[in-house]
Amino acid sequence: MLNVLRQIVQEVNNAGDLDAALNILVDRVQKAMNTEVCSVYVYDIESKRHILRATKGLNAASVGKVSLSNNEGLVGFVAAREEPINLDDASKHPKYHYLSGTGEEKFNSFLGVPIINQKRILGVLVVQQSERRKFDESEEAFMVTMSAQLAGVLAHAEATGHVLESPDEFQKKKVKHDVAIKGSPAAPGIAIGTVVVLSPTADLYDVPDRKAQNIDEEVLRFQHAIAGAREQIKQVGAALKDLRPEEQALFDVYIRMLDDDALGSEVIRRIKDNNQWAQGALRDVIFEYVAHFDRMDDAYLRERATDIKDLGARVLAQLQDTIELVSDLDFPDKTILVSEELTPSMLGEIPEHKLVGLVSAKGSANSHVAILARAMGIPTIMGAVDLPVKQMDGIELVIDGYRGYLYTHPSEKMLQQFQAIVREEKALVKGLEAIKDLPAQTKDGHRLKLLVNTGLITDAYRSLDKGAEGVGLYRTEVPFMMRDRFPSETEQAQIYRSQLEAFAPQPVTMRTLDIGGDKALTYFPIEEDNPFLGWRGIRVTLDHPEIFLLQIRAMLKASEGLNNLKIMLPMITSTSEVEEALHFIYRAYQEVLEEGVQVEMPEVGVMIEVPAAVYQAKQLASMVDFLSVGSNDLTQYLLAVDRNNPRVAGLYDSFHPSVLAALQHIVDAGKSENCPVSVCGELAGNPAGALLLMAMGYDMLSMNATNVPRVKSLIRQSELVYAKQLLAEVMQLDSGHVIGSTLDLALSKLGHGRLFGPVSSK
Repeated sequence: MLNVLRQIVQEVNNAGDLDAALNILVDRVQKAMNTEVCSVYVYDIESKRHILRATKGLNAASVGKVSLSNNEGLVGFVAAREEPINLDDASKHPKYHYLSGTGEEKFNSFLGVPIINQKRILGVLVVQQSERRKFDESEEAFMVTMSAQLAGVLAHAEATGHVLESPDEFQKKKVKHDVAIKGSPAAPGIAIGTVVVLSPTADLYDVPDRKAQNIDEEVLRFQHAIAGAREQIKQVGAALKDLRPEEQALFDVYIRMLDDDALGSEVIRRIKDNNQWAQGALRDVIFEYVAHFDRMDDAYLRERATDIKDLGARVLAQLQDTIELVSDLDFPDKTILVSEELTPSMLGEIPEHKLVGLVSAKGSANSHVAILARAMGIPTIMGAVDLPVKQMDGIELVIDGYRGYLYTHPSEKMLQQFQAIVREEKALVKGLEAIKDLPAQTKDGHRLKLLVNTGLITDAYRSLDKGAEGVGLYRTEVPFMMRDRFPSETEQAQIYRSQLEAFAPQPVTMRTLDIGGDKALTYFPIEEDNPFLGWRGIRVTLDHPEIFLLQIRAMLKASEGLNNLKIMLPMITSTSEVEEALHFIYRAYQEVLEEGVQVEMPEVGVMIEVPAAVYQAKQLASMVDFLSVGSNDLTQYLLAVDRNNPRVAGLYDSFHPSVLAALQHIVDAGKSENCPVSVCGELAGNPAGALLLMAMGYDMLSMNATNVPRVKSLIRQSELVYAKQLLAEVMQLDSGHVIGSTLDLALSKLGHGRLFGPVSSK
């Protein structure tokens, strides 16, 4: 059954469109389950009905014409209960409802399973049989597995607009607008533009759909690619001189498969008939061949599918070599680059003045490309796992880089809303320039220091333009991640010096190397089953004093004559870790002094980002010069939610009552020891979050440079008394959603409304 499942999944995923996928699925499932009927009902959110979209066994003329409302009939009952219904005499069930014209009256047995994607019902998968039959557990499990696969297919179809609007418009297949897809916000901002899909070299699975601009040119390109692939295969065969004649003959078989009367002619036909570009036509033909061989019983013939895929990859590589440089292509003026997995090199393939947004199905906010995107100020979403990348090319898209949502085929109403936000943001930024050099001080005289988080020198320059008062978090791992080896002490000192000089005499807080979790070095791999709870942060550097001491020495030498360095220790979970780290820091300081470098001993602080540190905050505060809360990781660990995993992104909430209670506990503990306390996570850059943190008693907030003017504007128009009243109100609430709504309303009353984007951290 497992092999059958794999074959069905592969065929469905390789189908050209949604109708083809559903028709393949009902045909294959009907045969695999040995039933007379298999049908798919798709839920239409506008009509709120489950519409028969594909069937094998019922009257084909009823497809798109019959439907059931929620909780109507057994199909509606399956959807309402969100669990399988398995009956050997369906007509006797109280929810049974006969659908006229389908021909289902002769079928007694019924097994229906819901199709669910991220808690949302997308439809119902059904099998039926005339004889009474109670499907066994293995058959039910097979259907549940198929429905899970089908959920992804329907979600992708919805995202690209290939969905059903209503029963009467079945044949029209109208595009569905404003379909939301969730990812992880990686660079803030709003982008509206046209998608251009880029894929890794010679990867058939990542070839997007794209119309041919000139059919004759596409055919010619493909013929040249075939010739190149033939020549390459000949060269490979000639190089393997030790092969026996019968083994050498395999290369002749490869070459013959490329002939005009085999694979080659089929690809050319696809180009001409479907107006498809050569890569897309090649992909479709190769996948059809592969599916054909995979279904064969003979093991030797099944293995030929591997040969076909290899051939396809070789021809694709030749095709990509025949393309002119990507930068020479006629990109849309507002290009949104989409890829299965974005890489930094891809950014250079599009003219910078045309690039407005980035979306990646894989990756996190800490990837190289995300770091570069933030430095370039390009709204970016990573980890959009439900994104149907191959079908995205050429569609219009809206990116909300604040919340991590993207919207396909935006309606005129949605476009107007986001365009208004973009205009208001531009006006706001222009208006905020006037307060750039003014302090973040409330109307009743309370002063708050606003700092920035940096990783590249470009971050520093952009931060200075925003009126930042120093650096609350400099991520020293960034220059480590941009290399293929550990940077030397001299190289590190030069990098750190540029940051310290850029902000002098304002303080620069440098976090010691924080790798592990979702931040990896290619030359220092850390492979763990649960990296966020594994070897990361201070744990790594204490285990490798040679790395830690070298980094501290480089920091100290970089601060000579400036003395604006502060050192911060990440991922602290106990006082013993602080004691050990301080021992190394004092040792490095003495070594630097002995070398004749005249530098002051910098302040040393710790990051509070795990629950253990929350409850030892008072003891930690008594040992160091300052505390800094990493609200991103703290929220993640308190709520047991991976903030880079879109599957559980809805559970990540910085306004969760437990998070707010922990933040208040930390600042109270720090104040009891006269230890300054700051926040350097995303919450600090959220204007409403900044208002609450100020009311709690935090001395400094560190954020993305883009948010500094926004937060400063709100602080300058607020009063500490009001902020404390608001804090007291929300601390009585028991829901993060309600807290978010309360803060939204509060900002609106202050006249700041949507100019600051959504309050919710999700």
